[in-house]
Amino acid sequence: MKKLVIFDLDGTLLDTIADLAMAANHALTVCGYPLHDVSEYPRFVGNGINKLLERALPAEARCEAEVMRMREAFVAYYDAHNTMLTRPYEGIESLLGTLQDRGVMLAVASNKYHSATLHIVAHYFPTIRFVAILGQRDDVPRKPHPAIVYEILDIAGVTAEETLYVGDSDVDMNTATSAGVEAAGVTWGFRSEDNLREAGACHIAHHAHELLQWI
Repeated sequence: MKKLVIFDLDGTLLDTIADLAMAANHALTVCGYPLHDVSEYPRFVGNGINKLLERALPAEARCEAEVMRMREAFVAYYDAHNTMLTRPYEGIESLLGTLQDRGVMLAVASNKYHSATLHIVAHYFPTIRFVAILGQRDDVPRKPHPAIVYEILDIAGVTAEETLYVGDSDVDMNTATSAGVEAAGVTWGFRSEDNLREAGACHIAHHAHELLQWI
């Protein structure tokens, strides 16, 4: 039995793509660039907000100055609207409740900026007692660097062998592998099963309750 489960946020616990797309399109409008259809955004996400905005920009505008100009508009909009269309994936609330009742420690490790990560997790999962909720911070390398996982293991006081990492992308699988943690990929998020397997997933879950067999 695992003592700790670390979850990615976007694409794993919550379907956030519509709110992310709305915020990015708002930033594109403010900065005078063409918009994208919501269906295009899943391929932009996974490496943090700056990378999302870089990918959303036209190729000729992808420079640090434009990304930062976009980020200012994005964050102002997203902070005010990040719970408009976002929803937990089917079975996630029940899964978290079951794990909590069993005494399994729970944590969130996200490449979403830290303040938004804290707000969204508190909003959608108010009854879940996470041992750590960590988003992207300037002084910590983004996933797939394993620093965020090491930090959570230290907070929880458990070993890598006692931990399962759950995510929906190659970034997540690479993060878990780099940290020496068993990785479970979920297919309801933003990447395909093939992508997850190629990135080193130890397990593949098609429904939330399937994760219980590896915990």
